[in-house]
Amino acid sequence: MTEHIMGNGVPIVATQLVRNFGETVAVNQLSFKVHAGEIYGLLGPNGAGKTTTVRMVSGLLPPIEGEVQVFGFNPMTQPIEVKKRIGLVPEDHILYESLTPREFFNFVASVRRLNQSEVENRMLSLIDAFEFAEYYDKPIATLSHGNRQKASIMSALIHDPPLLVLDEPFSGLDARTVRVLKDILNIHLENGGGILFSSHILEVAESLCDRIGIIDEGRMVAEGTVSELREMVKSHGSLEEIFLRAVQQDEEVAETVKALRKALAKNTSL
Repeated sequence: MTEHIMGNGVPIVATQLVRNFGETVAVNQLSFKVHAGEIYGLLGPNGAGKTTTVRMVSGLLPPIEGEVQVFGFNPMTQPIEVKKRIGLVPEDHILYESLTPREFFNFVASVRRLNQSEVENRMLSLIDAFEFAEYYDKPIATLSHGNRQKASIMSALIHDPPLLVLDEPFSGLDARTVRVLKDILNIHLENGGGILFSSHILEVAESLCDRIGIIDEGRMVAEGTVSELREMVKSHGSLEEIFLRAVQQDEEVAETVKALRKALAKNTSL
């Protein structure tokens, strides 16, 4: 990651982002920063606006209001500069299923105008790390969900970007690959990179993230380290308990569990 590629400013500065789809407001006045050397976790219930936010940061979707800057560049007005600096793993794979992974990676490298020998060396290391050699020349359409996820991750890493934007990156991965990916993320941070991480798996977010932003109905409802979030919501429990309290679902869940216990209790009189 050269200084030229990393540019000026912090990896992500999102300011007062607004995005709606018809009458539905998906993101509402959302602001946050992702600093170099940290993993920022973006958490929220289904439909909270996480994926919409990821798409605006990546330049795949324009905000209605507000602005995103990636190392000082605007994804909508300076898309090439931003794409040089982002490695995106979307929730839904963006892969050409008629190609093999080898063909797809070569295509990505050519579009990005990367040095072919450097790309090949990098891909060989990643293929070995992800135990992917036997799938390298098989059509992507024939790959399992987990192996498609590996291909998506490798394509995001191919140009050694200073910013990784990861939406449910561990989906479908086996335990070994999860461990390898965690090590790759740690190496990325050691090299001065930043990571925006979105996931439903709260245990993983708690173990990985330096700071966390919890959004609900498109708004930021709590932000900070896990310790700061505990203070904010007056809870000494896990991130799951903090999350439920922050989005005001803790009492609802307790009532639901109470009702389930009653409904599923064994009838001892039978």
